[in-house]
Amino acid sequence: MTKKKKNIRELDPFLEREREQYEHPLPSREYIMQILAEKGVPLEQEDLIVLLQIELDEEELFTRRLRAMERDGQIMRNRKRAICVMDKLDLVKGKVQGHPDGFGFLIPEDGSADLVLSAKEMHKILHGDIVMARIAGEDRRGRREAKIVEVLEHANTRVVGRLYEEHGIQFVVAENRRISQDILVAAGQSGSAKAGQVVILEIMQQPSKHAQPIGRIVEVLGNYADPGMEIEIALRKHDLPNEFPHDAKRQAEKFAPIVQPADYAGRESVKHLPLVTIDGETARDFDDAVYCEPSGSGFRLVVAIADVSSYVQSGDALDTEAITRGNSVYFPRRVIPMLPEELSNGLCSLNPNVDRLCMVCDMQISAEGEIVKYHFYPSVMFSHARLTYTQVADMLADPKGEDALKYVEVLPHINNLYKLFQTLLQARAKRGAIDFETVETQMIFNDQGKIEKIVPVIRNDAHKLIEECMLAANVCAAAFLNEHKHPVLYRVHEGPTPEKLETVREFFKEFGLQLGGGDDPQAGDYSTLLKQIKGRPDAGLLQTVMLRSLRQAVYAPDNHGHFGLGYEAYAHFTSPIRRYPDLLVHRAIKAVLEGKQYKPKLKWAELGVHCSMTERRADDATRDVEAWLKCFYMRDHLGSVFTGTISSVTGFGLFVSLDDLYVEGLVHVSELGADYYHFDATKHQMLGERTGKRYRLGDRVQVKVVRVDMESTKIDFVLEGETQSSDSANESGVDVGAWGGAKKKPVKASSSEKHAKPAAKSNKGAKRHG
Repeated sequence: MTKKKKNIRELDPFLEREREQYEHPLPSREYIMQILAEKGVPLEQEDLIVLLQIELDEEELFTRRLRAMERDGQIMRNRKRAICVMDKLDLVKGKVQGHPDGFGFLIPEDGSADLVLSAKEMHKILHGDIVMARIAGEDRRGRREAKIVEVLEHANTRVVGRLYEEHGIQFVVAENRRISQDILVAAGQSGSAKAGQVVILEIMQQPSKHAQPIGRIVEVLGNYADPGMEIEIALRKHDLPNEFPHDAKRQAEKFAPIVQPADYAGRESVKHLPLVTIDGETARDFDDAVYCEPSGSGFRLVVAIADVSSYVQSGDALDTEAITRGNSVYFPRRVIPMLPEELSNGLCSLNPNVDRLCMVCDMQISAEGEIVKYHFYPSVMFSHARLTYTQVADMLADPKGEDALKYVEVLPHINNLYKLFQTLLQARAKRGAIDFETVETQMIFNDQGKIEKIVPVIRNDAHKLIEECMLAANVCAAAFLNEHKHPVLYRVHEGPTPEKLETVREFFKEFGLQLGGGDDPQAGDYSTLLKQIKGRPDAGLLQTVMLRSLRQAVYAPDNHGHFGLGYEAYAHFTSPIRRYPDLLVHRAIKAVLEGKQYKPKLKWAELGVHCSMTERRADDATRDVEAWLKCFYMRDHLGSVFTGTISSVTGFGLFVSLDDLYVEGLVHVSELGADYYHFDATKHQMLGERTGKRYRLGDRVQVKVVRVDMESTKIDFVLEGETQSSDSANESGVDVGAWGGAKKKPVKASSSEKHAKPAAKSNKGAKRHG
């Protein structure tokens, strides 16, 4: 190496880092950016090679580094292939979000306001692509528009969809309606697939300015109405991992089915405590067990949680796959577990009458429901009974009934839990936690796997009892790690944005109501308003508007509290079998107990983003499956008339939730009558210009089912009879959901999907704890 070259290379401020990472270090990304910025003009790659004195045997590796910098949006090449510094081009890097109607949005990486992509621009790209774009004025609605400059990364390599053939040309229509382009099938590349079948297509040629995407069919899933097809489509549409890799399966199979003698070392046994699990009838993975006894004037509450972290070690095959999955996914009649069944339903599950490893949160709770002290410790437990919510509710209602006599040994402890529950409820009210009244539903299936009926699920005191126990343990976990300043993923639920706060306040003014708290309302202010509207005929309307003013809960390393539950710090500790953030919390707690610090494979912030994404992905997938099943169910009700409630108002019509069927459909604006209807987002209403006819969120309506489209999973209604205003209607049956964090089958959070209607809620009866 010449002296000149050595001097140039050694000016790199990150040279030592590169030497540590690579045997033959190249100029760092930062140094390349510095050189380009100093030159002040776009540079040909050859000029940059000469400038940095890259040798011939280094050129290929240097080219790879430049390509990586292009993918990451640090540099790009202009039309003359010269290298430019991205920050000097006034370009915006972001992710494309397609819309079923053909246009789309660019979601900037820097968090700035979304940009509109016209249908013409969307022709060059597909939903999910990462692009660089230039701001190009405003559309007719005053929204900022963007034009694609370069595609940095294509998101779609395989697409699930339905095969069609017209005039001898085959094409696939993607199941993901955000991919609005038809994908052509290359000649001779359809295999054995027949028109109308559901297929997996591999994209051979991505779309461009002048060409449609082209692909080949690599798998035929079957016919659209085949049993279970809706789940197979959802798995592929949302890229849900559903087959465990060989190394993960092999690792799971190596575990003995019972706790081994060596596992007891260093654990404080709670086998003598009559711990029990309380879950739904169909549950198979038991994360938690509880026990309660009087202690002074208060209570001792023991919450034992499956010790998954003893079997799934950071960085091993099971852990790698668990990170990828992020959580278990609960479809109707099928579960995609985060961990193989050997662990999720076996060795980790707190099954009755066997020893199991666990992590215990042992709490002292005052007569006022305050947690006075707590401590965590690794333990071994023995579940004395596997109880269901229904059984516990029956035991409490009838202490001499069949279930009470069957479980007479644990009945006193169930009664203690109930007394504690009543105390915790008082503390919850004092804390100001928000309690929205919701309607949860369950699908009942026939032998063919289709919906026979949809029924409401009543949350009894047993559900609420367990929920309060889990909340207490989760709060202690967050407080413990916060106190010891150990990084962790908190469950963060922030209050309303200033814009949404202003909107909700304007709305409530019309009703002579006021949300307290000024510019910084707390959960207690929402709770106070909920109490004021309880019993009003328009309570459903008002509650829905309040819920939609709140943000979606996420996982994040920065603690901003949990607004809805009224906690300063909150984390998920109680479901490590089915949620990866809970597993991380367990590892962090163990590290603190051992005087260490846990460092995960990924950065905490990256884990937070990823786990929040996998949670939304699971919600989207289950929503798709339920929508398909409901459409199939509604085909038998074409022409029928039902009563329902307007559950959402949009610029293109009204969504109506049917009372008896718990199914939602659309009354298009063109079906509202001979008038020009104007949408008012603040007032959640459509108003007729000539007639003054008003349709508002919460109004009661009669509708007829006129169309069920299985392909788009849409149900269309037309109005029948007169509308009953929410001002005078009975309490609305609008299902307003929760903020996500349920135990077995989560109630989905209020929708945060951009530019879409709020998601309909469905059959997720479970332990809900934020």
